[in-house]
Amino acid sequence: MQTTLAPHYKDTVDGQEAEAILRKCVHCGFCTATCPTYQLLGDELDGPRGRIYLIKQVLEGHMPTRKTQLHLDRCLTCRNCETTCPSGVEYGHLVDIGRKLVDAQVPRPWAERAVRTALKEGLPSKVFAPAMKLGQSVRGLLPAALKAKVPAKQNAGVWPTRTHPRQVLMLAGCVQPAMMPNVNTATARVLDAVGVQTVVAPSAGCCGAVKYHLNDHDGGRAHMRANIDAWWPYIEPANGAKPVEAIVMNASGCGVMVKDYGHVLKDDAHYADKARRISALTKDLSELLPDWVEPLREVLKPGVAAKHMLAYHPPCTLQHGQQLRGGVEQHLGALGFQVAVANNESNLCCGSAGTYSVLNPGLATQLRDRKLGHLRELGAPTIVSANVGCISHLQSGTDVPVRHWVEVLDDAVQAALV
Repeated sequence: MQTTLAPHYKDTVDGQEAEAILRKCVHCGFCTATCPTYQLLGDELDGPRGRIYLIKQVLEGHMPTRKTQLHLDRCLTCRNCETTCPSGVEYGHLVDIGRKLVDAQVPRPWAERAVRTALKEGLPSKVFAPAMKLGQSVRGLLPAALKAKVPAKQNAGVWPTRTHPRQVLMLAGCVQPAMMPNVNTATARVLDAVGVQTVVAPSAGCCGAVKYHLNDHDGGRAHMRANIDAWWPYIEPANGAKPVEAIVMNASGCGVMVKDYGHVLKDDAHYADKARRISALTKDLSELLPDWVEPLREVLKPGVAAKHMLAYHPPCTLQHGQQLRGGVEQHLGALGFQVAVANNESNLCCGSAGTYSVLNPGLATQLRDRKLGHLRELGAPTIVSANVGCISHLQSGTDVPVRHWVEVLDDAVQAALV
């Protein structure tokens, strides 16, 4: 797509990156067919190709409007279009730039600003955990819309105490420890069962995605740098100690962000090299599964896993953002679990999309119910996924338990160890 940058963007980092991305687009429209918001709204400007044109216009000097802003806001950033695109257009990076440029020129109503500020400052903060605890204590009294955002209190279980020569770092996350603490302890217990110790850097916090995707790029980068500083002593330990083997992510939304540190901080003279190293070391939990199959087969009792029939929803941040597809189903299947994905639209977003379900509840609910309808057809007594946001969002629309797949694996492992 030929683009002539306006003078005030021509020599900027954002302008040059956006132009390089735009030049890959050949207008084919394949992306439109796989865009969830286009399927719901039927508006070209609510599909990737239309949003690309809007961003192109802004870069060429056209003044964006409130309508421009709304069309970009309605994008889930699910990146299904990237999986579909035959030309390799990096739409996720482009829409981050486009939203930033538009927000710099189009003031938001005060109510929107207030909600966005509350999300980007509140979710990664230390007050989130006590606020969630308070919400869970009065959950039965909350209005339905708010209750849907507050999962029932979860027992975290026991963190393993054994030490192992093999170690991995794990990002605890900002919301997951408060909303679903058992996911982290289940991860540590399964890793312990295969002889790997899970280490959490105490000063590591939010991955940076919340602020970065709400157009606070400076705030997001600050979180990224803080995590790099927290993790570096484990990656380059002093006194000849053995470094960790990997940085493990059990929330695919965090994983796709951390794997992007190398790109986001590429122009940071102090952090660029470290950021690339961090991204290279980062693995989604499912990427470790192939190495677990044989040792876990020796642990699991015959037939224990076969009792678990699971309907699996692969998060967009896993299958599109990280381009990891089929691994969870394949390797859990190799351990004896019965795992199935939806027969229809398994590639489409469930509507969670980070803070999207709060900012665009109508569209998010439609996508959630559409996804649950397809999963319900599988007849499984449990739905599993790989991201805290997807799990919480899907659970708000069904009485069928929705869990992280590692929790189900942990249950089988603990039952075998009794």
